[in-house]
Amino acid sequence: MIPAGAIDCDIHPAVPGLRALLPYLDPHWRDMVAERGVHELDTISYPLRSPLAARPDWRPESGKPGAEFERVRREALDGFGSSLAICNPLYGVSVLFSEDMAAAFARAVNDWMAREWLDRDPRLRASVVVPVQNAELAAAEIERCAADRRFVQVLLPALGEAPLGKRQHWPIYAAAEKHGLPVGIHAGSSYRHPVTPVGWPSYYTEDYVGQAQGMQTQLTSLVCEGVFGRFPGLRVVMIESGFTWLPAYLWRLHKYWRGLRLEIPWVDRPPPEIIRDQVRFTLQPVDAPPEAGDLLRVIEHMGSEELLLFSTDYPHWQFDGDAAIPAALPEALARRIALDNPRATYPRLQESVA
Repeated sequence: MIPAGAIDCDIHPAVPGLRALLPYLDPHWRDMVAERGVHELDTISYPLRSPLAARPDWRPESGKPGAEFERVRREALDGFGSSLAICNPLYGVSVLFSEDMAAAFARAVNDWMAREWLDRDPRLRASVVVPVQNAELAAAEIERCAADRRFVQVLLPALGEAPLGKRQHWPIYAAAEKHGLPVGIHAGSSYRHPVTPVGWPSYYTEDYVGQAQGMQTQLTSLVCEGVFGRFPGLRVVMIESGFTWLPAYLWRLHKYWRGLRLEIPWVDRPPPEIIRDQVRFTLQPVDAPPEAGDLLRVIEHMGSEELLLFSTDYPHWQFDGDAAIPAALPEALARRIALDNPRATYPRLQESVA
C-alpha cells in the first residue's frame, strides 16, 4: 500500500527528440547541430524497444515512453497519488566528446525541463543535468540552475571516464553542497569503457545487471577518496542501483578498511557509518528475495530505516500494477520510505514553490 501523498524520487520524462531542444540552444549551437548533422542523443542505457524501457501499459503506440506530459501526469503522478515527483531526464549529454557542446545541451535540457514540465504541474521537481565531462562547466550549470528552487538534485551517470571520487569531480560536489543539492547517481554510462571490469558484454541483460556493480565501485570510490569527509554536508542518492547488495557490501568494505586504513587516513570513521549518514538508495528496482520475511531481514541488516527512498522508476518496467512498495513492508516503514526519508534527504522538497 502506497501512503497518501508519497514523494516519488525517480521518474523519467523523456526528451521527445532533438527538435524539442532547439529553442533552448543558443544560435551558435543550433547552427552547429545543423552543420555537423548531429543525430539524436538518446541514451543507449535504455534501448527504446527493450521491455525494461517501458511497462506495456505505459508504452505509447509511437514515440518515446515518458515523452507525453499529460500521460506522465496521469500515470506517474495521479496514478500513484504522488504529492511530488523528481524528474530525472536521461538524455545522452554524457556521451558527447565536446565539453562545450555537452554544456550547451545540458543547459538546453534543464531549460526544457523547467519550461515544458515544471511550469505545467506544481508537483514536479527536477535534477540538474550537468556536463560531467568538465567539472568546472558542470559546477557553473549547477550555479545557474540553483536559483530555481524546483531543481532539487544534481544528476550524474553511474559509469563514466573516471571513478566519481577522483578530485577532478570535486567542483561538482562543492557546488552541490553549497546549494544543499544531493547528488543523484543514476544507472547509465558514457560508454567510453566497458560496463564490466572484464570487457564488453554481448547482451543488454549483462549491461543492466553490471550497472549495480558499477554503483558499488563508485560508492567505494567516493568513500575511499575522501569525498564525504571533504564535503560533510553532501548527500548522495544511488538511483536505480538496487539495494539488497548493501549488507554484504558494507561488511566487506568495513573489513578491508580496518585492515588497510593506513593508506587512507582521511577516512577517519567506519565506512558503514559514513554511508548510513550521507548515502540513500531509491526503492525501485526491488531486487528482493521471494519471501516477505527475507526482505525485512535484508533491511534490518542494512542497519537503518533511513536509507530507502520511494520511487516508481516510471516508465521503466520494475513492477506491475500499483505494487511500487512491497507488500511485506510494515505500514510505519512504508510511510518513512515514502514521505519522511525523501523530505530529510532533499531539503528543497520541504519548500513551497510558486
